[in-house]
Amino acid sequence: MTTVAAALTALPAWHALAAHRDALAGTTLRELFARDPGRHARYSLEAAGLFLDYSKNLLTDETLALLVQLAHETGVERLRTAMFAGEPINRTEGRAVLHTALRRPRGDAVFVDGANVMPAVHAVLDHMATFTEAVRSGDWRGHSGRPIEHIVNIGIGGSDLGPLMACTALAPYAHPRLTMHFVSNVDGTHLAETLARVDAETTLFIVASKTFTTQETLTNARSARDWLIARLGDAAAVAKHFVAVSTNAAEVAAFGIDTANMFGFWDWVGGRYSLWSAIGLPIALSVGIGQFRELLAGAHALDRHFEQAPAGRNLPMLLGLIGVWNANFLGAGSHAVLPYDQSLHRFPAYLQQLDMESNGKRVTREGRALDYTSGPLIWGEPGTNGQHAFYQLIHQGTRLVPADFIAPIDTHHPIGRHHTLLLANCLAQSEALMRGKTEAEVRAELSAQGLAGEALEALLPHKVFPGNRPSSTILMQKLTPATLGALIALYEHKVFVQGAIWNVNSFDQWGVELGKQLAKAIEPELDGSREPGIHDASTAGLIARIRALRHP
Repeated sequence: MTTVAAALTALPAWHALAAHRDALAGTTLRELFARDPGRHARYSLEAAGLFLDYSKNLLTDETLALLVQLAHETGVERLRTAMFAGEPINRTEGRAVLHTALRRPRGDAVFVDGANVMPAVHAVLDHMATFTEAVRSGDWRGHSGRPIEHIVNIGIGGSDLGPLMACTALAPYAHPRLTMHFVSNVDGTHLAETLARVDAETTLFIVASKTFTTQETLTNARSARDWLIARLGDAAAVAKHFVAVSTNAAEVAAFGIDTANMFGFWDWVGGRYSLWSAIGLPIALSVGIGQFRELLAGAHALDRHFEQAPAGRNLPMLLGLIGVWNANFLGAGSHAVLPYDQSLHRFPAYLQQLDMESNGKRVTREGRALDYTSGPLIWGEPGTNGQHAFYQLIHQGTRLVPADFIAPIDTHHPIGRHHTLLLANCLAQSEALMRGKTEAEVRAELSAQGLAGEALEALLPHKVFPGNRPSSTILMQKLTPATLGALIALYEHKVFVQGAIWNVNSFDQWGVELGKQLAKAIEPELDGSREPGIHDASTAGLIARIRALRHP
């Protein structure tokens, strides 16, 4: 039987979009805005505290209608319903995909294999509430009786990127006594530099590993435990300075952590979707359980919008469809995320995992090789830093790079005219990408500056901006726990929409396994406990060189 996925490029909407792209060839965004003074109003939308302006994308009403048709033909709505219902849409692992259940209110019901998971979800939240209040109030004390001042989260991937990003973004809400630290890299430098900044008597470590076997995380955790015991002189201190986010009680207890201080989650929570679970314990410790619940509530508001709004008036659906249009029909190979808020400086890195680990796939859900491109490269930095780095390529380079501009209207730090200047740059950059600067405009500008003749003609082509570069702008009143929750959920569901259209499994990550397997084989070969096995000439040569030159 021919599947929707295998026939994607044969679908009527796909062919119609290709023909429509050809018909739009030569049309510029300048022209579209000139023809339609109401373009901004028609191509903008607000939900869950977020305002999206997508009018600076190269599209028309016909484009949007065809993209919505593509969503219908590829079954995006059906898969969305299956996800919210707890069906095992992660086929390769046989799992439900229910990070959305983690932010549903108490009293809701969500069933997995016939069991309502919501009581267990809120039991963990209540456990987090009790623990975080004890730490924040100072009632929880370290081995020597002093209250906690430093919290070190030890995790990797989704157990690091999400909590780190959210704690950074919500720093204005942080407890004044608590300083958050994150260790992820197995490079000993990361741990050593962190430990140099903390006091063993006042430090709490969170070891975040579902199985409590993740090699990088457990290597860092064991070294941190050794450091703590050496400083405090008593192995019993581990119980007052370490807690775990895990489901492996036996390994947690063997490590020395009291299992009463173990916070669990479920196999239907993917790593890159896990900050809403107990993996978010560092967030709750930093901002308090009340603000953590606001984060969940903001995401839940966006969930309801995604589930209920029609495709043409649905924020994640529109962002996902526009992304497919830019990638598959306009040829964009990457996508820039440009937050104009320093607090969101880790947001692009967070989205790299969310998007590229989800949709960086080469086969359909049925295992057939794709004959179209899937997930784009995701990259970015906060404005205005990026303007003095890579914006040159976006404006005048040969590659088409769609961009998302993200900005709060109000700031937590109203210093002088800083925020006005920041917002002015944000709006100016999106306008410049859309408008560009024509040869005639450059000629007039240079002439007004007194340049003429050969000097003018030599400089002229270097100052032309082609424009017609697509972008979307997302505004919020202020970066709060609720608006951050909605923003994260917006991108989660955008990724879902694109994965559904490309018919890839957005919820597995087999691509991370091979390197881990090979590393386990190479590790004993590097330290001399085992002779090198059979490798390619390059790897064998590198192993030999490291063994010969490495100092003990």
